[in-house]
Amino acid sequence: MDKVAIIILNWNGKNDTLACLDSIQQLTYPHIEVIVVDNGSTDDSTAALRTRPITLIEARENLGFAEGNNIGIRYAMEHHADFLFLLNNDTTVAPDIIERFLEQFHSHPSAGILGAKIFLYDKRDTLDHLGGMWNPKRGEFDYIGFRQNPDGFQTPQELDYVCGAGLIIKRSVIEAVGVLEPRFFLIWEESDFCFRARRAGFKTLSCPTAKLWHKVSASFIGGKPHSTYFWWRNRLLWIERNCSKKEKWSLYLRIIIPEILRMLKRALPFRQELLKNRAALCGVRDYFLRRFGNGPSWIYKKDRP
Repeated sequence: MDKVAIIILNWNGKNDTLACLDSIQQLTYPHIEVIVVDNGSTDDSTAALRTRPITLIEARENLGFAEGNNIGIRYAMEHHADFLFLLNNDTTVAPDIIERFLEQFHSHPSAGILGAKIFLYDKRDTLDHLGGMWNPKRGEFDYIGFRQNPDGFQTPQELDYVCGAGLIIKRSVIEAVGVLEPRFFLIWEESDFCFRARRAGFKTLSCPTAKLWHKVSASFIGGKPHSTYFWWRNRLLWIERNCSKKEKWSLYLRIIIPEILRMLKRALPFRQELLKNRAALCGVRDYFLRRFGNGPSWIYKKDRP
């Protein structure tokens, strides 16, 4: 029987993580190992997690989504997992989700990565989104299924990437392409990983029978400064890593430089509502200065930097 490692990243999210673990206890697939990586939490998460039947790995600092998950991935690979299920801590899963994933892997042998059918937690008949397709005309991804009725997504669909809130990876993909790129820290990392897998010959598909419910980060829905900072910094890193030289020049001339110029004009006298512009410009600056990691502390605050 295939061994499935479920990797969950916790960062000051005790209640969400415990609720996620409660749903995992209802899984009907028996051969699993639950690995929770605590990403340097400063609340009492770890004390609560130590009471659960899981493998708990404690990081000393917040390493971000990418490297935090990488800790779990490396552990799972060393302990002979056949599949690695990366699961956001603010989700709950259907009891049969593992069986549905494995059925689709068996029926689609060229697939290396599958994404769950992700619903909104508070609107359980509405999709969050399934993943995305790269749009070279806009220099960003178009979400697939975003806030749509799930009835139109009943068959597997090949995507450029699947949403990192719930994706499962064959062991052979990690062996071929390695782990997530840690410089992304937060967002764009799963799309970069899926592109690397495709270049190695693996397909990325949605799995419409594998269901989970996602609470969705309120900070990202609201477009807070830190989400804008990472979106811009990592967008440029993604283009660097995944576009040809010709595509990069086209994107910079048509889209990136004009957008940066517009942001510079809007950000010139400081007003609180323009803080997102400043965060975006800071992300652009840090990309060119090769400053990756957690970003400046002010992007997490509501006050003026």
